[in-house]
Amino acid sequence: MTPPLGEKPITRLVIVGGGSAGWMTAAAVSRLVDAGVAVTLVESDEIGTVGVGEATIPPLLDFNAALGIDENEFVAATQGTFKLGIEFVDWGRLGDRYIHPFGKYGRPMLGLNFHQIWLRQHLLGSGEADPGPLGDYAIAIAAARRGRFTKPVSNPEAVLSGLGYAYHFDAGLYARFLRKHAETRGVVRVEGKIGSVEQAPLDGHISAVVLEDGRRIEGDFFVDCSGFRALLLGQALGVRYRSWQHWLPCDSAIAVPSATVAPPTPYTRSSAEQGGWRWRIPLQHRVGNGHVFSSVHTDDETALRRLLDGLDAPTIGDPRLLRFTAGRREKLWEKNCVAIGLAGGFIEPLESTSIHLIQSGIFRLMALFPDRGFSQVEIDEYNHWLVEEYEHIRDFIILHYHATERSDSDFWNHCRTMDVPDSLAARIALWREKGRIFRAHNSLFTEESWIAVLLGQNIVPRAADPLVAMLPVGETTQFMNHMREIVARTAEAMPRHEDYIAQHCAAQPTTSS
Repeated sequence: MTPPLGEKPITRLVIVGGGSAGWMTAAAVSRLVDAGVAVTLVESDEIGTVGVGEATIPPLLDFNAALGIDENEFVAATQGTFKLGIEFVDWGRLGDRYIHPFGKYGRPMLGLNFHQIWLRQHLLGSGEADPGPLGDYAIAIAAARRGRFTKPVSNPEAVLSGLGYAYHFDAGLYARFLRKHAETRGVVRVEGKIGSVEQAPLDGHISAVVLEDGRRIEGDFFVDCSGFRALLLGQALGVRYRSWQHWLPCDSAIAVPSATVAPPTPYTRSSAEQGGWRWRIPLQHRVGNGHVFSSVHTDDETALRRLLDGLDAPTIGDPRLLRFTAGRREKLWEKNCVAIGLAGGFIEPLESTSIHLIQSGIFRLMALFPDRGFSQVEIDEYNHWLVEEYEHIRDFIILHYHATERSDSDFWNHCRTMDVPDSLAARIALWREKGRIFRAHNSLFTEESWIAVLLGQNIVPRAADPLVAMLPVGETTQFMNHMREIVARTAEAMPRHEDYIAQHCAAQPTTSS
């Protein structure tokens, strides 16, 4: 008996495009090869990848673990370093500096959130009750400032249990690492450029991609990892792109590597400029640098000059200019095609979310992996989940630009005074009252992340949670002093970042840049 159409399994999966998106997808779906699915990845060495996504966030640990990747091997193979957070310079005001840490601030007291206890002490003013900066109570910040790193521990009573981390790495080397992983497990790579896309006449589903040399690659299911071009989802299937440029006006980036002249810092740095911001990402063999800017407010020549002026070592490669529009496709999955990575959308690299959105799309795809019936209910669920996640991240990135007191350029005047999405406006308003922040469903960023940026950019609530006021000031002062002391002592005892790398995951010497 022939099974209903909806029960026919996918037997041919085609990934169009390589880079981080393509090879992360290939590595994740390679497990399907043993189940009878032929997985083919089509890419061309003639087409470069964006490859500037060298900083990541903690969820990547889960992705690598799901693939069974050895962390030390991965870090060494990608010239990686460890990342405890992001330092923001000149964002709220010129001269300001704060770190968005990975992990926790302090620990709760009698069930009350730590930041509320800190806030009550802070609002009391100077004197013995003054708690100092909130960053003094985050082990990730204390370690980052001292150039230290070690792994967190599982004991919830230990300060180190509140440490979170991610990686800096060479995106090209990461793709190469994953390619080896995927090909070893049966994924087939085809070299070639896509010339055309064939669609079924009745339902418009993609039936094959045709290479420029005439080779035809058929598939049941297609994953578009073709970058900003979106060859399948955008060009072939006509899914429109929704721009968020009003809220995120940066549309250009110049990237250039520089030499390593000092031990790598265990954090990324983001320094605000008059028309955008500069990144600094330390790897083992080089430092990745870039300038993200609005072409309406800064011309390319000025942007390059500001980037080069901000370097702390000579360049070791030529600058590369990229153009983009922040936003997303109206849908990430249409018919028998799903877009992963830049083909589906791009929220500028301020909080290192691009690789996470690749990962999130892959995990959700595996949870809703289709048969050849392509249930619309399941497609709608995928799109709802991913669109919601994109919009949560969008709001968090907009916050960095909007929560500023800078008035030294037209760019910052626009960002400071612009209307923001209602969802973000409501979150800021709630915070301003009594410092309350709640993690939304399907939101990537934790309460601690929002707290770091809101306070770091000088949005201080008018009051603390009334329940905290019931605690004796003497007790909370003693609690805060003890917490600050143990955080500092723990950070001092950690190995230096470069020593940890040398002991566990040093890369082989290389002459490449």
